[in-house]
Amino acid sequence: MSHPHRPDHPHDHDHRHHHDESGWGRLIPHALRPHSHDTVDKVDDAMESSAVGIRAVQISLAVLLITALAQAAVVAASGSVALLADTVHNFSDALTAVPLWIAFVLGRRAPTRRHTYGYGRAEDLAGLFVIAMIALSAIVAGWQAISRLIDPRPLDHLGWVAAAGVIGFVGNEVVAQYRIRVGRAIGSAALVADGRHARTDGFTSLAVVLGAGGVALGLPMADPVVGLIITLAILVVLRSAARDVFARLMDAVDPALVTSAESVLASVPGVQAVAGVRMRWVGHTLHAEAELDVDEQITLAHAHAVAHQAEHELTEHIPRVTSVLVHAYPRA
Repeated sequence: MSHPHRPDHPHDHDHRHHHDESGWGRLIPHALRPHSHDTVDKVDDAMESSAVGIRAVQISLAVLLITALAQAAVVAASGSVALLADTVHNFSDALTAVPLWIAFVLGRRAPTRRHTYGYGRAEDLAGLFVIAMIALSAIVAGWQAISRLIDPRPLDHLGWVAAAGVIGFVGNEVVAQYRIRVGRAIGSAALVADGRHARTDGFTSLAVVLGAGGVALGLPMADPVVGLIITLAILVVLRSAARDVFARLMDAVDPALVTSAESVLASVPGVQAVAGVRMRWVGHTLHAEAELDVDEQITLAHAHAVAHQAEHELTEHIPRVTSVLVHAYPRA
């Protein structure tokens, strides 16, 4: 985990200082595993967060399936392509809850010697499935809309079609608010992103109402045109979701989190400078690594205490940080 300072491998940091090889002589790294009571509590909180996430995906799955089934019944009676596109998308959105459910369950498993960071990254893999389902729904919706433009068919039961669009909006908005609220509470970017996905689906459901209104006004092509508009909306969601998911896979974090961590560490008594901070998401928890400069004249025990305090402050003030690895470097 920590590594010795080799004479042939000096550690240069952004502020371009070199470490003296006398006194402390060599780099004294301090690797802190989560062992304070506060951090243990955070690990327990992470386990509870997974349980809350599982409950959220279960409830949202049930709501979206009920919504999609109600819309499907109207599609069968009316033949609306716009409503069919929206229904297919709502079904796919409901199914995205399944991989998230599996990911939350896997995330609760303890780390092993093979998976030393645990299984939290399963949430990122679930995100790939979400992207695939969104892409599939865009293909199906677009194909149906183009087919109906080529081979127009009459649209019946316009009132029911409009009502189904409203049902789709309400169902998606309820799920969106719930997913976003729970996702933010437990620190799950995947759940928040899926909630925003549901919110966009809600607005596309309202577009179905516009299509039915256009047909009622004597514009029969309004329904497939709205179906194409929904397809474009799905593609916009796909682009946003893919950006977020791939950012997570590339260990991207909000730069503001790094800035906050640097400020917290710099305020720890005994820390002369923060040489570097690295952070990564593992599921809905953050893992951090920090390099701190301390006075070369202090004892090893004192350096240990400084690093220990740095860990405590970081887990106390930065949300979702559950483990910290701290390296202390002597500085003249």
